[in-house]
Amino acid sequence: MPANPVVATAWRVRRALSGERGAVTAELVIATPLLLLALLAIIQFALWSHAVHVAQAAAAEALAAARVQNGTAAAGHAAGQQLLDQLAQGPLRSSQIDVERTATSASASVQGEVIAVLPGMHLHVHAESAGEVERFVPDA
Repeated sequence: MPANPVVATAWRVRRALSGERGAVTAELVIATPLLLLALLAIIQFALWSHAVHVAQAAAAEALAAARVQNGTAAAGHAAGQQLLDQLAQGPLRSSQIDVERTATSASASVQGEVIAVLPGMHLHVHAESAGEVERFVPDA
């Protein structure tokens, strides 16, 4: 053992830590994929949330066009589809819009699937909007 106390302390520390060789590599091999999986899960949740908002906006737009006084279900479908074509290119795939209009009410429904970031993840989105048809009622 060296006579110098600083060298002796360094020698003891080196000897104590000699059994720890490669421990950091093993920890990184385990921790890095878990960290990347957590990051991808966060991104997948953000895409799902955005797709839900896009579907809700398209359903609201379709309902607004269908429920006006002289509106039709076809006009609501066209307005909702136009919004989907503009906004849903990224997060929402295989989107479908259904609009129904009766004499007193109108409803719109949007369905689709969120683009997958995580392999094997299939998240579906569904949004609905309904309301009464606008009509003119004269004062009695």
